Amino acid sequence: MESQAPAMRPQPPMTPENKPSAPAPTARGPADAEVAGVIAWPPALFLGSIAIGVLAHLAMPVRAFPPVPARISGGILCGLAIVVALWAERAMHRAGTCVHPWKPTKALVLSGPFQFSRNPMYVSLCVMHLGVGLLVNGWWPIAMTPVLFAVLWWGVVAREERYLERRFGEPYRHYRRSVRRWV
Repeated sequence: MESQAPAMRPQPPMTPENKPSAPAPTARGPADAEVAGVIAWPPALFLGSIAIGVLAHLAMPVRAFPPVPARISGGILCGLAIVVALWAERAMHRAGTCVHPWKPTKALVLSGPFQFSRNPMYVSLCVMHLGVGLLVNGWWPIAMTPVLFAVLWWGVVAREERYLERRFGEPYRHYRRSVRRWV
């Protein structure tokens, strides 16, 4: 007796109505993708820290420096931070990977500012934070800069480093030994 293969029914064409749904997202990213699992979008951490510092400054103003030098220095730091962040973003795009930490990393980026710092975008956020503190010339926003740095290190950088080591192995370990974490 010959066994018959089960009959294959023709499948309807894929449309938005019958397209399989994506896995449910989690706080760490899509369920089917390995991602770094950062605690929050880094620019949101920056904005939250700036908001706390500026609100504290408005409630209890404490001037940090003479106004004109503070504003000039703050403007220079903000401009420098923007240039480095855009340079880093461009390097990531050229390498074919995404800047968003909730998406999988497709390639190690070893060019641009990444040849000097493993985290040039986060360095830029901290420099920008300090620059904004100088622009408003207040101790509270300046004092929040180390807080932002600590949150970025614990909630973003440490998690990304573990993820990149799992994802890329020895090439990432070599990069980590060759390039400083910050500057």
